[in-house]
Amino acid sequence: MSLMGILDRVADVDAFDKVIEPARRAVNAALRPQSVKDLLHGTWLGHALHPVLVQVPVGSWISAGLLDAIPPMRPAATVLIGTGVAAAVPASLSGAADWSEQDTGVRRLGALHAVANSAALGLYVGSLVARGKGRGTLGRVLSYAGLGLATGSAAIGGHMSYAQSSGASHSATAARALTSDWIDLGPLDDLPEGRPALRTGKGGSVAVPLAAVRRGTKVDVFIGACSHLAGPLYEGGVEDVRGRECLVCPWHGSAFDLDSGSPRRGPAANPQEKLEVRMEAGRVMARLPARNR
Repeated sequence: MSLMGILDRVADVDAFDKVIEPARRAVNAALRPQSVKDLLHGTWLGHALHPVLVQVPVGSWISAGLLDAIPPMRPAATVLIGTGVAAAVPASLSGAADWSEQDTGVRRLGALHAVANSAALGLYVGSLVARGKGRGTLGRVLSYAGLGLATGSAAIGGHMSYAQSSGASHSATAARALTSDWIDLGPLDDLPEGRPALRTGKGGSVAVPLAAVRRGTKVDVFIGACSHLAGPLYEGGVEDVRGRECLVCPWHGSAFDLDSGSPRRGPAANPQEKLEVRMEAGRVMARLPARNR
């Protein structure tokens, strides 16, 4: 069985949930208020923050591994290990924030990812202690063990990101299935005022759900699947979030600016795909923007 097959088997084990669910609640309780979680999600950046932050500890530890192989460079390796240990703290916090808002299978693998990363971090801390006491050989053994463990954990993180679509924009994925032609969404007068309505657009083989919000004579149309975990935005609502009118997902409360589609509240970090809109004889017409065609 391939490594990916093994990880899929792990993601199916529901016995882990007895430990994972209390941990998830603890993370949500600790990372408050919402603005703290939004900072860690990367909502302000328009991109998940965790993949950005992990570059520092990973890059530092890989570089330290190379420098440790060159005796005159070992003091520099120690500095890099310390840098990686310090940078692992914010990276772990951002990962925990994202993990707490994911699907069940992702949370199960994420727990394994976190345990492996914590063990690697412990080995690197032990390496620093050993080096500080003049036990260089032990320090290098511990750091190389930490690097091996962190590498294996990175493979788990990659599976979560690519095979399980953790952090991917589900809105962008749904947009790829939509026709690039103008779509007739019906008469303006048929749309309710100030709340999302379900409309559909023609796809390659299936209809693609859209969320249309009327504000007077203006209509904002979005891909109906939330960028976070594909929640049905057309079943959500419209709220004022941090001074902006936003379309809010009913599943996890992600809020997207009606004017731009940018996230105003997490857990979503990616923008929501928004369609171009024009009026023709009182009917609402929408199509994908040029970047999606």
